[in-house]
Amino acid sequence: MRKIERRAVICALLALVLAAGLGIFLVKYCLDGGSWASSAFNRHLYDSSGVLAAGTVLDRDGDVLSSVENGQRTYYDNKTVRKATLHAVGDLQGRIGTGALNAFADKLTGYNLVSGAFGAQGNELYLTIDARYNYEAYQSLNGHAGTVAVYNYETGEILCMVSSPSYDPLNVPSDIETNDRYRGAYLNRFLSSTFTPGSVFKTVTLAAAIEEIPDLFDRTWDCQGSVVIGGETIICSGTHGEQNISEAFANSCNVAFAQIAQELGGETLQQYTEQAGLTDSYSVSGLPTAAGTFQWTDITDGELGWAGVGQGQDLVNPCALMLYMGAIANGGKAATPYLIERTVSSLGLPSLPHITTHTGRLIDASTAETLADLMANNVAQTYGAGRFPNMDICAKSGTAEVGDGQTPHAWFAGFLRDEDHPYAFVVLVENGGGGSSVAGTVASQVLDVMVNGY
Repeated sequence: MRKIERRAVICALLALVLAAGLGIFLVKYCLDGGSWASSAFNRHLYDSSGVLAAGTVLDRDGDVLSSVENGQRTYYDNKTVRKATLHAVGDLQGRIGTGALNAFADKLTGYNLVSGAFGAQGNELYLTIDARYNYEAYQSLNGHAGTVAVYNYETGEILCMVSSPSYDPLNVPSDIETNDRYRGAYLNRFLSSTFTPGSVFKTVTLAAAIEEIPDLFDRTWDCQGSVVIGGETIICSGTHGEQNISEAFANSCNVAFAQIAQELGGETLQQYTEQAGLTDSYSVSGLPTAAGTFQWTDITDGELGWAGVGQGQDLVNPCALMLYMGAIANGGKAATPYLIERTVSSLGLPSLPHITTHTGRLIDASTAETLADLMANNVAQTYGAGRFPNMDICAKSGTAEVGDGQTPHAWFAGFLRDEDHPYAFVVLVENGGGGSSVAGTVASQVLDVMVNGY
């Protein structure tokens, strides 16, 4: 009798283990079934070269960026457009992880839990980007490495996302692995990289100062080209003389902002950097962004001064910076960015509409309003409002020193205060030189097309 009882207990335990295993499998199936079905091992969805042979990728206007014809994957017929949209669409070898052909394969195949993947026809996948804007941005970079992105900070739609260097997916350069011209060509710089921010980081330092220094707008700072903090010389880009905070921000004065950073302290600066979301990793339609860093422990006062002006060990992801710009424009919170506009099945059935979500509060609403006015003053006093016709634009430039005698990175980030064009943007030109002159010119060309048309 005891032997039967023991066997019954053992059978019951085995049944529980089986049930638990089945439960785990069902959960994994629900979560990862699309990836399983869309794997390159699934030969009825991929051709003999391992290229996805199902589904069509289109931009927001319905321009076909990649489709399957006679069993072969094809791309848009303009070579520059193919280069400009490569990091959004993807390559034939699957080396660009952020491309739709790789990242959104389950949506292209039309996979669902009930019927699996439809097969060769697949879905139409509409991206939020506009191929024309990507074309303009890629042309404006003029061969430089970098990234350009613009998104709607009210809805979250990414309208432009370009990463350079790029290449024609139909004619992959034979020396792509060895030629420095293509270094990092597989990397989506907007989503997957971090860079020294330079003076665009002063937007964070200024936000902290607005809230933490009560007499900020009654004070002045004297810039004679440099200042010694903690035995270290902080060098400025010019000699600005006596200036208030609005003038110091427009002048992008390192002397003033290094002293402000020292007064605020490292812990406070880190708190505001984290609140701004610049150390977070975001999810863009399931694609993770790289997380930035701000180092404030175990550094000298001089190093803290450099950190406050966006140098030292500061690193920022371009997507996270763009979201911070959107939050400043949108009263403290920004719409979460996304890349998939919708899908349409082979039966003509559209997916459910996208539900806009928002970030947490990245900046206090009143601080955001004050900061926006100061950024608008930057354009009027320093960058030149005439470069941005018919735009109420708020911006900050950055020239990020990257050491070893290299030309600095050029940044330009900001937003439009326009109910018809609620756009936040970021431009990075690696080793491009002056932020306003180089990255600002790229921004003006792209925004001009988006606001004023061709």
